[in-house]
Amino acid sequence: LSEYFKPHSKAYYEIWLDQEKVAGNKEEEPIYKNRYLPRKFKIGLVTPPNNDIDIYASDLGFIVIEEKGKLTGFNVCVGGGMGATFGDDSTYPRLADVIGFIPPEEIVNVSEAVITIQRDYGNRLNRKNARIKYTIDSRGLDWFINELNNRLGYLLPKPKPFHFDTNGDSYGWLKGTNGKWFYTLFVENGRVKDQENYELKAALREIAKIHEGDFRLTGNQNLIIGNVLTKNKKVIEDLLKKYKVQNDTSNTGLRLSSMACVALSTCGLAFAESERYLPLLIDKLDAIMKANGLEKEEINIRMTGCPNGCARSRLGEIGLIGRTIGKYNLYLGASHHGDRLNVLYKEMLSEADILQALDPMLKNFSMERNPGEHFGDYVHRKGIV
Repeated sequence: LSEYFKPHSKAYYEIWLDQEKVAGNKEEEPIYKNRYLPRKFKIGLVTPPNNDIDIYASDLGFIVIEEKGKLTGFNVCVGGGMGATFGDDSTYPRLADVIGFIPPEEIVNVSEAVITIQRDYGNRLNRKNARIKYTIDSRGLDWFINELNNRLGYLLPKPKPFHFDTNGDSYGWLKGTNGKWFYTLFVENGRVKDQENYELKAALREIAKIHEGDFRLTGNQNLIIGNVLTKNKKVIEDLLKKYKVQNDTSNTGLRLSSMACVALSTCGLAFAESERYLPLLIDKLDAIMKANGLEKEEINIRMTGCPNGCARSRLGEIGLIGRTIGKYNLYLGASHHGDRLNVLYKEMLSEADILQALDPMLKNFSMERNPGEHFGDYVHRKGIV
């Protein structure tokens, strides 16, 4: 998919000055033509039961369907996106709709049909409404499916059954079907750097010298040391311990399920802190979690410095979106599986306000939850949101 949808000509190599093209060529891009796409377009693939890339946040998503360990095809979902603008009700987060099933050999053909619909009908007048989620909502999902069927020349079959258990990562060692090993390393908010008693950058540099596999960034800002040969497994373990970066078993489920965007002072769109602040907030929330026997409970908590949603804050069971320095909107009730958005609970909260709101809620959750019930489901069942 990635190779197929890369530019195949030099049509993008243009220089414009005062609304006139002063350098370039007359080549036409075979897929994007002379129109290109109105805005970015995200494609994701996920294998149940782990929704570890939040597939419903993608413009176009493919959910692996397998039977008896063999790939039979993909469920297709379209129209996801997290971005929004405060005060502009024409912008909003949206989860993708699952619209059908395709065999493996149709994935490129279907992708091209979906992308060309967005190429031809996407909003080019208002950048804030230029993602495919708005194209679908403005014209209707039935219209979109009919247009897709027409371009394909056949009707999409109904989606196949599937289920997700979580949208988090599984940490530690796992053995792959290819016989090699994969180590998922928790990297708080995705920041690779050396700190006192935690030299992550140095550790990864040393591992890279002996590692014969690959490194993979996860959709939850963590790192997989992938395709590790059995002979190198202990060497890598020893290096992780030497630099004190192996997964810390004392981390709470809340911290291991946290994610933040870079926000201030790196991002010019941010209204508030996120990456640098969330770990400090979790320190205080951890005390509440431990006091209520919830230290191992995996509650997804996401924080962003603005509503553009780069850390998918609207898919957190606890979501925090910056309004100004030191103030956040608190959202509650997303699904632990990533298939339900959270809901605004309170606006413009300080740290003290956030702790005051969540403390009794988490205490009650520990006492009143149903067996196996997640926090996001609990707040809906109790009518909190």
